[in-house]
Amino acid sequence: MKVYKFPQGGITFEDSTVPPKTPGVVAFLPVLSVIPLIQHTGGKASPVVAPGDRVREGMLIARAQGLGSANVHASVPGEVVRTVSWETPEGITNEGLVIRLGGGFEKLGKEEKIFHWEELMPFALQQLIAEYGVVEMEGSGQPLAEFLGAIHSRNSDAGTVALVVRCVFDDPWLAADYVLCQERLKAVVEGSVIICRSVQINRIVYAVSYREKALGNMLLEEAGNYGIPASLMLTETRYPQKNRRELELALRNYEKSEGLSLGSFLIIGPATLAAVHDAIKLKKPIVDRYIAVGGSAVKNPQVLRARIGTRLRDLFDECGGFVEEPQRIILGSPLSGRQVTDLDEPIVKTSYAAAALLEKQIGGTVMRNCIGCGECRLVCPVALDPEALYKEIKRLQSEATGLIAAECHGCGCCDLVCPSRLPLSTVIQDAAKRT
Repeated sequence: MKVYKFPQGGITFEDSTVPPKTPGVVAFLPVLSVIPLIQHTGGKASPVVAPGDRVREGMLIARAQGLGSANVHASVPGEVVRTVSWETPEGITNEGLVIRLGGGFEKLGKEEKIFHWEELMPFALQQLIAEYGVVEMEGSGQPLAEFLGAIHSRNSDAGTVALVVRCVFDDPWLAADYVLCQERLKAVVEGSVIICRSVQINRIVYAVSYREKALGNMLLEEAGNYGIPASLMLTETRYPQKNRRELELALRNYEKSEGLSLGSFLIIGPATLAAVHDAIKLKKPIVDRYIAVGGSAVKNPQVLRARIGTRLRDLFDECGGFVEEPQRIILGSPLSGRQVTDLDEPIVKTSYAAAALLEKQIGGTVMRNCIGCGECRLVCPVALDPEALYKEIKRLQSEATGLIAAECHGCGCCDLVCPSRLPLSTVIQDAAKRT
């Protein structure tokens, strides 16, 4: 089969400190869970419980408030012992409910009750997706029901939208999504079918890295049980192939090559689709997450299936602790994640990786003057000149510079190849936000 890709820039990224793609390990249940009230793009959900209240596994503990907000559920049973607050890197004050583990479980260890959803109307499916707090787990955390509703309202003609199931592993730190695809393949496929029914889409494209062709064929075979036209597109593994712009470029080439008419794209990742399956078929909110825990400072990197609200320190302890004190902790991939300084920070619905890095892995922390090597220009997938932009932004922020900076989508390729360790991508992204 032909392999589709974006035309320029990007990098091939390997990392030997990533957890192996072996079956996920169920993490120990945390004695204390910190459940944030913001696990989505909008404002914080409004708590419906208070310190001293008992909660059940999967119970609604905070209700969505306004656009971008999503319902929040208890990941474990127990007692709400206190509330905590902290400031996010974006300068937003988040709050969390601390739950001390105790009592029986509603879901864990129990036989799962199957609900038949096939006769539900699209709006009813969207309501259930909203009720169970499903968000875009591979991205910003936008409530899934919001953009499903927007697509459904404008999709009066069948075939105007194609669902793209994004199983593109261009970053080794996506190991958790790969393991999820292997272990919950049927749930991922049925979740994609549910999405199609919820917005009246009649075609699915499984976009899969060419090295995982066998996985793609299994997805396609399972999809054949549902009667919705489905096809497989193999992609390059060069980072950032999974980013929306680069993936859409590959999809348009695929569309032309195969003589298809795909219309616009609804791109959703496997973790989100598995959550859709659980919400609709099992009446189960998001209570856990596959997460890759590793890095050069970690003794035994693993893919864990951990409860939402588990603190980072508990995850690293589960992996044997540190070989020595890490120089940097990253939530997400070292390519595009964010640095954290508090090991009590909990994982949320969008957490897919946690890395503890030693000095040798980050290549040092001392920034030097730009040497004009041009490596950043070679790897930029949107053909920007990160060196020139960085210098202009540092010299004098102008509206024109900000508009150009807005074309950057923050993949971080320039940061990775810069021998002077300049924070090119971060400075350019900050300039774009100020425009």
